[in-house]
Amino acid sequence: MQGIGASPGIALGRAHVKESSFEIKKSTVKAVDQEIAKYEKALDKSREQLEEVVTDIETRVGKDEAEIFRAHILLLDDPEMKTAVLEMIKNEKQNAEWSLHVTAEKFAAVLDNLEDNYLKERAADIRDVALRVIRNMLGIGEIDHYDLDEPAIIVARDLTPSDTAKMPRDVIIGFITEKGNETAHAAIMARALGIPAIVGCGDGALSDMKSGDTVVMDGESGIFHVNPGSGEIASFEEKKKICDAKKVAAEIYHGQKTVTTDGKEFKIFCNIGNPHDLTAVYEYDGEGVGLYRTEFLYMGRTSLPDENEQFQAYKQVAEGMSGKPVVIRTLDVGGDKDIPYLDLPKEDNPFLGLRGIRFCLNSEEIFLTQLKAILRAAHYGNIRIMFPMVTSRTEIIRAKAFLAKAAEELRKRSVEHCSTLPVGIMIEVPAAALTTDLLAKEVDFFSIGMNDLIQYTVAADRMNEKVSQYYSPFHPALLRLLKSIINDAHHAGKEVAMCGEAARDPLLIPLLVGMGLDEFSVSPSSVLEVREQINGLSRREMIILCDEVLALYDLESVIRHLKKRIN
Repeated sequence: MQGIGASPGIALGRAHVKESSFEIKKSTVKAVDQEIAKYEKALDKSREQLEEVVTDIETRVGKDEAEIFRAHILLLDDPEMKTAVLEMIKNEKQNAEWSLHVTAEKFAAVLDNLEDNYLKERAADIRDVALRVIRNMLGIGEIDHYDLDEPAIIVARDLTPSDTAKMPRDVIIGFITEKGNETAHAAIMARALGIPAIVGCGDGALSDMKSGDTVVMDGESGIFHVNPGSGEIASFEEKKKICDAKKVAAEIYHGQKTVTTDGKEFKIFCNIGNPHDLTAVYEYDGEGVGLYRTEFLYMGRTSLPDENEQFQAYKQVAEGMSGKPVVIRTLDVGGDKDIPYLDLPKEDNPFLGLRGIRFCLNSEEIFLTQLKAILRAAHYGNIRIMFPMVTSRTEIIRAKAFLAKAAEELRKRSVEHCSTLPVGIMIEVPAAALTTDLLAKEVDFFSIGMNDLIQYTVAADRMNEKVSQYYSPFHPALLRLLKSIINDAHHAGKEVAMCGEAARDPLLIPLLVGMGLDEFSVSPSSVLEVREQINGLSRREMIILCDEVLALYDLESVIRHLKKRIN
């Protein structure tokens, strides 16, 4: 069977199927004040528990990993969620546990419906915190479901970060879930604890598994077998030897530069969505933050974050990176990223509608508030600002005018800030890709957003499985665009990065090295493997490979040639 490899390692053992969570019942209450008191008491109890978890994780794992649960404490006190729960109890006379459950699901559903994996997985944190509070309201408390007689592999529909944090290393040797992906905090905790994990197997994929089944799993490839034969077991044992050797080899690159065999140096940055993701950046030795997705600050709530809240979040990242670059992308909504309270217009084709910089230029107060927060945070670190979905020079000039206005307002308020900082844009539509030489006169750097650039160039919706065969970074048109973007930028003396999963594709990396991409921005867990691959390449040979590939006629020929040339 196949899932998503979320934490590397080979494990062989008996399955322990984790039962579904308890039922949360709806009821009407008369004593509203008592219900509110029950809710408040459960919040206090949950806060105490989480503070104990933070202390435990700091001791057993590390301070950075404990930040996940510090974030959970902040969620407990989230004013928007708390207000919504209290209003439901008061106005609808609903019991507290049901009110919290419904409210948390509404907040989580906003994130669930996004295409962005990172943001989708933050919904699990909301549900984790809500279930902790509900258990305390019901007097259930924390459940120890790992009272096992022998080492086991946990099998579940889903696991929360709390579930993973409590896993005893001497008993839990791996876990497999139907939901989730490699950016989930449960997966991050698994990697920190060194527990092999496979997630995202699909709804119902594990329904036939029973406690006691023999399972062998590969947490890197995502492949696992239920009740395997002797041949399959032997194959996985051999894989374990290779896996262990690979892990040791990758660790060698921790703290090293990313440089080809013939001396060309590159930078490997990380993509994050909030300050607590710095944990993984530190762990995997990211050289900076290449993409800070600020939209997470706006999601899972009922109103806009104010200037100070945004400032605190950006400042935490700036200070946490200790002078290393932090690229903050301004609010990128629209398309698949709908935020209900913004009242975005219903559009026939939202991916071609009011999204990215178009929304910001159309929403002056929202844009200025964010820009002021970024400028204030830039006083505390090496922050760069980046505008998404740019199609023209006019948009850049207008956005920079907003930035200047934000700086002037801060100056009048006598607020500490950095009045000038590097400005970049995302290259994610053909209009920008084909005029990079013109746009380079207005910006300091570029970052290629491959997800959108692919779908807009080949006219294939990245969320539509029926046209998935057209959606590929190896289409000759895409490769020619990439080469042109990088050439134009370098001719103007500007650097180019690429953010997203394409930047970690082992078939694409050699071409990006050959084209001269300056920075790769990937998920933290990919940093060392990307560095290892680049450090084994010759830039001169990759330039020749690029010339060969750019002369090919179709997607299939490109992939076939790359697989033949790249070991």
